[in-house]
Amino acid sequence: MKKIALSTLSLALLAATGAAHAQSSVTLYGVIDDSLTYVHNAQGNKNLWALGNNSGGDLAGTRWGIKGQEDLGGGLAAIFQLENGFNPQNGQLGQGNREFGRQAFVGLTSQTYGTLTLGRQYDPVVDMVQGITADNYFGSVFATPGDVDNYDNSARTNNAVKYVTANYAGFQAEAMYAFGGVAGSTESGQTWSLAAAYNNGPLGLAAGYYHSDNSNALSTTTGLRAGWDANATSGSTFNSAINNGYASAKSIGIARVAGQYAVGPFTMGLSYSNAQYKPDAFSGFGSTEKYNSGSGFFNYQATAALLVGVGYTYMKSSGDSSATYHQASLGADYSLSKRTDVYLVGGYQHASGHTAGGAAATASIGSYGYDGTNTQELVALGLRHKF
Repeated sequence: MKKIALSTLSLALLAATGAAHAQSSVTLYGVIDDSLTYVHNAQGNKNLWALGNNSGGDLAGTRWGIKGQEDLGGGLAAIFQLENGFNPQNGQLGQGNREFGRQAFVGLTSQTYGTLTLGRQYDPVVDMVQGITADNYFGSVFATPGDVDNYDNSARTNNAVKYVTANYAGFQAEAMYAFGGVAGSTESGQTWSLAAAYNNGPLGLAAGYYHSDNSNALSTTTGLRAGWDANATSGSTFNSAINNGYASAKSIGIARVAGQYAVGPFTMGLSYSNAQYKPDAFSGFGSTEKYNSGSGFFNYQATAALLVGVGYTYMKSSGDSSATYHQASLGADYSLSKRTDVYLVGGYQHASGHTAGGAAATASIGSYGYDGTNTQELVALGLRHKF
């Protein structure tokens, strides 16, 4: 308790000191999201009852963070954000046991010229596209099977320089480049991404492309790439048996487009993605693995407090594998207050065909990471609090 009190006092003093010199702010914020989860065929044909799940959150990943802004004059401000992800079941750090694994960046922002940030960040496709998909409302259970296209924000990017334009009547564009840091080989380990979005009134449209390289991660014992190594600037999108067989890819490229339209209490949306995992001589597979995915959702704001929704996703893999995935999702979210809500979400997935090495395709809902049989059902009853 003493440490918490001292930390709070320190933040207050920091904010007060900044205010004496300029318009400044420091904000402590967070989300705790936990659920009672049931998975039918969670591991092979075995079922699971658990508190929480592999992905650490249903509607939102549990986190706490600090963000701040200092007015530098002339419409320019310095900004920073540090965000920690953790598991509410045991308190362990998330995102590869990082202190600030969700976000850690500093930058400058201007209403006229846009925002430039440096550090560990979300890529432009996540920033621009994710907000107008079903994932924004009901989380992981509506995500692409295995999250093979980073639909559910599985990956963040290190060493990233990101620029976001100012908002021009609802239109914004964003670009990011992350340095691989390999002497003599600029492309090794690099990540780059571009995206644009238009949000005005009831209509939202967005599209983007993401590319990450992992060519510098080689096993010293076999001469093959051991997996999606920490040397790559981008985090891993390998959550399940759906794409784990392609973790030795040289690079990943993801194109995504989405649209959303609201009419009264109804909101509907469509999205499409193409994800490609490309091999080289050091990969454990020989042909480019491709995932084409299309999804749609329909939400109804039944009352001021109750939101319900339904979604469907179709995904087809080709290249090294040949598999088909159908996923249906349902969600209901009830607000007890502005900061606290309860929810019930569920999904069903069916898989057919074969994946890496000729193995039978396995159902794995969203980004949860449970590998079942060719079918899987998941239901989660949860509580979320924001502070």
